[in-house]
This record gives sequence, structure tokens and C-alpha cells, in this order.
Amino acid sequence: MKVGFVGLGNVGGKLAGSLLRNGIELHVHDLNAELVAAKVAKGAKAAAGPGALMQSCDLVITCLPSPAACAAVLAQMLPHVGPGKIWMEMSTTDADQIKAHADAVIAKGGEAVDCPVSGGCHRADTGNISIYAGCTRATFEKVLPILTHMGRRILHVGDVGVSSTLKVMTNYLATINLLSLCEALTVMKAAGMDLGVTYEAIAASSGNSFVHETESQLILSGSRDVNFTLDLVQKDVGLFQKLADDNGVPLELSPLMIKMLSDGQRRYGVSAQSDRMIERLEEATGLSITAAGFPTELTDDEPEARGYEVPLRR
Repeated sequence: MKVGFVGLGNVGGKLAGSLLRNGIELHVHDLNAELVAAKVAKGAKAAAGPGALMQSCDLVITCLPSPAACAAVLAQMLPHVGPGKIWMEMSTTDADQIKAHADAVIAKGGEAVDCPVSGGCHRADTGNISIYAGCTRATFEKVLPILTHMGRRILHVGDVGVSSTLKVMTNYLATINLLSLCEALTVMKAAGMDLGVTYEAIAASSGNSFVHETESQLILSGSRDVNFTLDLVQKDVGLFQKLADDNGVPLELSPLMIKMLSDGQRRYGVSAQSDRMIERLEEATGLSITAAGFPTELTDDEPEARGYEVPLRR
């Protein structure tokens, strides 16, 4: 299967790298020519644009920073969609939009897959990230071999749109966990606790989480470079809030999070690294929430292995 890839940023570039590393014939496009050149140097072929990719490839993957970017790219590809063509969207986007886009692809005789990823850039880099796939079972069977080169745990969640709904929820949970960890670490520092001991105490407790085991390390090292920016966090939490509003659920935590994130953007920049949210508390208290012995970047120490479909509980 000839695969095209549009969007070689923090996540997309790593997913594309996994395909190249596993011998997939890959054609790529990005507005940043340097990102394209880096993939071409590793064996990919450059394409003139999204339309050209859809013309020449069996499957085209998009991994883009916003719903608007996704819509613009699909508009270029849609005239070239037909039987035998598959579009796979790996961005975190609005479920209603992805369903509308998928309907347009299917109306032209193509197939569509909604498959965002979860687990962090460091796991995307090794092919060990998790992937949700929303599509028909028949389409899932076609794309599963490609998905298992990019991710370790592949979950077929049902129809197009379900994946995006679930992914927005998981990013909401990750964000609230990050903000609560910022508060917990700061309170422990103010109370005179050793932050290295505090990290291990959390990791060994019922309060532990994936976010703690990854992002707390970057906070404590002072790096705060998680490869995920506040504008993307705001987009995801905003999408979750929209889901709640559309379904009549009166949330209390989500609006507060949006307010806190907006304050962080005002202070550090719209696209500042999300882990810099700790600095709001550092400024308020005069404390340094850092400790020796923590890494400045995350690495995935789990050996790369071919992915597999996660069985559902029925």
C-alpha cells in the first residue's frame, strides 16, 4: 500500500518516521520545507501537495494542528477521492467536523478513518503510542497493518467521530491532572518536602498517573518542554466544553481550567509549552519547583514492537 502523509509536526513527523523505519513506501507534504527534506533524507518521497498525494497514494494520512487546517487540506484532496482511496485523520479535532468530512469522502467512493493518538510525543517517536480508530470494520481491517507500525495499542472504537470524542475526553483528563500536579508539587515544596521524595511518593501511590510519570519529570527538571503547547491544550479543552454544552452537562472544572489556561497564555505566550503552567505558582509563591536528577526530555524505554488490536470487553 502506497501511503501519503500530510503534516510533519511534533506528532505527525514521528508517526511518519515510524512508517519509514518499518519499510512503508511513504510520500510526504508539509508547509515547512525543512520537515519534508528531513523525511526525504530518510527515504520518503516529496509530494507537490495534498491533492497530488491523494492522486498517487492508496491511503493518505493527515495530522494537523487545527480543525481549520484539516478542512483546508481535505478540500484539496477531495476532488481526487474515489473508489480504492482511504483518508485517515490522526489529528485531535471536532467530532461533528470529522463526520462531515468523512461523509464527503465516502460520497465520492472513498473510505475514511478517524484515528487520533494518545500517549505523548516520546511514544509516537518509537511506535509505541496508542491509537483510536473510528470507521467501519471492513475499513479497519484494511488500515490495521499500517496502524500497527505507528502504534502499540490499537482500539477500534466504532463509527467515525467516536475516536475524536474519546480523544478530547482523554486530553481533558490529562490537562486537569497536569494542573492538579502543579498545585500538589507547589504545596509540598511550600510545606518543606523534598521534591524528589515527593515525586516518588506520588508515583508509588493511588495518586499516580501517566501525566505524573511523564510531565512531572519535565517540570522538576526545569525543562517544561513536553512538545505540547497551550494553544493545542486550549483547543482540546474547548472541544470538551463544547461537547458538554451540546449535551446539556453543567461542568464546573472545565470552565475554570479554560480560565487558568488563558491566564497562562497571557503570561507566557499563546503557544507556550503547557508545562509552563507551573510557573504561575512559582511566581505567586517565589518558590522554585525543581529538583535534581530529572530528565530535560522524555524518552520511551519500552522496546519497539509491532502493534496489536486491543480487545473490547463485551
